[in-house]
Amino acid sequence: MNKKSVIPWIVRAAALAAMLYLWTIMPTIMSGAVSLGLLWGIMVLGVFITYRVLDIADLTVEGTIVLGASVAARMITAGYSPFLATFAAFFAGLLAGLLTGVLHTKLRIPALLSGILTLTALYSINLRVMGRPNTPLLPFKVPSVFTPFERFNLPLNIPALIVGVACLVVIVALLYWFFGTELGSAIRATGNNPNMVRAQGINTTSMIILGLMLSNGLVGFAGALIAQHQTFADITMGIGSIVIGLASLIIGEVLFGTKSFKNTLVSVILGAVVYRVIIALVIKMGLAANDLKLFVAATVTVALTLPIMQSYARTIIKSLRRPEKGGE
Repeated sequence: MNKKSVIPWIVRAAALAAMLYLWTIMPTIMSGAVSLGLLWGIMVLGVFITYRVLDIADLTVEGTIVLGASVAARMITAGYSPFLATFAAFFAGLLAGLLTGVLHTKLRIPALLSGILTLTALYSINLRVMGRPNTPLLPFKVPSVFTPFERFNLPLNIPALIVGVACLVVIVALLYWFFGTELGSAIRATGNNPNMVRAQGINTTSMIILGLMLSNGLVGFAGALIAQHQTFADITMGIGSIVIGLASLIIGEVLFGTKSFKNTLVSVILGAVVYRVIIALVIKMGLAANDLKLFVAATVTVALTLPIMQSYARTIIKSLRRPEKGGE
């Protein structure tokens, strides 16, 4: 094992050791950050599909996460099963992705603008679904997907931790299997080289729509779980979610690598957990809530520039190690 391959493992081991140490000194804060990070990890997987697989910056997710939360909250307060409500949120997300896909592929509207149009439409739709800007779940004492585990008198946030891990194991396994099939490979190829895919007789329009639907379905599913975890759905909860998703995605890729597709899926989830831990720590250290968005923007900027900084550092090191030419 050469020096180049050892350094990433040292970084990962250091990050893991730091998180374990923090868990021992502040277990409640860390369990809350990790459990919430796992639930947001489902949303980050959705962002990964559009941003990395399809190479599309899809802003629909900011409305879809609220749509999932709204559908779940409205159905649960109406007396439906929380599990049924969560899967209904997934299908609502599929429809949102379908709308963006049709706007982009059928009506030839640029992908970024298509996402903005769907996001704008979803604001009114989400208000219609909830009937109000905010739908609390706690005052109604309604059940959630975490209720079966709460009966065992587990510590705070542990039910969400269990559900998050279980959902992510299933979702990652399904995504890994799906993107290894002929259809999933066609979606990945569409993002890499659409001209080549068309030359092979594959309908890239269908692939883009399917990818956007799958992405937003996962985001809607995540929104339903997050709403049940925080015991409310709010019309503003999606603001900045695309930035959170990108920050988690970049942090995961930089810290944990992208050696294989399976490794990348796990990395983006761990990135979501690390991001939530960072946010929890800076709030614990006294960061004002009004400055949180500024900190998030700075975090994303640093994460996005890390590969360039690494390239500059390698160039400088190589130039310093280069032997000088002899004089006359």
